[in-house]
Amino acid sequence: MNAPKDVSPAVAIVGTGQIGAVHVECARRAGAVVVGLVGSSPDRARAKATAWGVPVVYSDLEELLEQPDIDVVHIASPNHVHASQAIAVANAGKHVICEKPMALDSASAGAMVDAAQTAGVVHATCFNFRFYPLMHEAHAMMRSGELGEPRFLTGSYHQDWLFEDTDWNWRLDAERAGDLRSVADIGSHWLDLMSWISGRRVTEVCADLHTFIPVRYRPHGEVETFSGASVAGGEPVSIDSDDAASVLLRLEGGARGSFSVSQVSAGRKNDLRFELAGSQRALMWSSEASDTLWIGRRGRTSEVLLKDPVHLSNEARSVAFYPGGHIEGYAEAFTAFFASVYDDVARGEPADAPRYPTFIDGYHGACVADAIRASAASGAWTEVRY
Repeated sequence: MNAPKDVSPAVAIVGTGQIGAVHVECARRAGAVVVGLVGSSPDRARAKATAWGVPVVYSDLEELLEQPDIDVVHIASPNHVHASQAIAVANAGKHVICEKPMALDSASAGAMVDAAQTAGVVHATCFNFRFYPLMHEAHAMMRSGELGEPRFLTGSYHQDWLFEDTDWNWRLDAERAGDLRSVADIGSHWLDLMSWISGRRVTEVCADLHTFIPVRYRPHGEVETFSGASVAGGEPVSIDSDDAASVLLRLEGGARGSFSVSQVSAGRKNDLRFELAGSQRALMWSSEASDTLWIGRRGRTSEVLLKDPVHLSNEARSVAFYPGGHIEGYAEAFTAFFASVYDDVARGEPADAPRYPTFIDGYHGACVADAIRASAASGAWTEVRY
């Protein structure tokens, strides 16, 4: 257990890409002081530190972990180093927030859980979609019984940032990102959100994965995620990871579901959407219209609930920053997520029932991903082994 603190947590960021910038901004908005940065390229790390106003660049993670004033380490690096970095952070006695997918497989994710629990540190996985106010409202509605029992969960998470064969990102490199791409990168968000809201874990999957662009052109130099930069004349590279996937689901309690993911759907910039049909009511939501939640009813008029703290549950109100009519979205969800983690950091240890997704949730996501991988290979329904 770490000593409780009554001052702003000091955090350091591992990673200098697009999501690293999000962590820096939202950590500050959540009340932390960003004291340092480390990246795989020292030159790039120094340039980003200057741009982001971060005072110190460390030569490597080892140097970062030697700093006694750092309370929390945010891991926003490529997927293949998440496990080793998170375990090193936990072993150093520092609290840790890790991007998703938490690891390349469930064995590595399980090792991360073991390390964090043994060290007694606060640990969290970046399933930030939970922290949109209306997602907390959906969670509260399910817990209150208003929706009844979950029956059927459907939805998708579609993007277009890898639509062209000249679009490139490190996530296309299986050695760094793993052999699951769209499923692990964005499908993990959908699966976590649905399991959290419904209160049901996935028990079996039947998956179809497909690579629509088997050859891509890698530019000379790095291209930042969502930069929109397509560079002609690069080196041709064979791609085996999934551009898109369709997955059937069986869940605890007899619920059923299905979802699709795609990173090649033109015009869909970052659209996570779902419909949850309960035995009493249904819900429908899209992240690209995040301040509205459709509530379906059989015997009376359905409605669209607008995000307004005055009309929300206490649970949802706790993560709403602004009055009704003031749009909240991506950055506010990250900010509320980090703030909930920092509350436990201030206490010096994890709560018995954390309000945020932990490494255990990241491990569950890795277990489902393992089953999806196996199902796609066999063409059969596959049990999820937790």
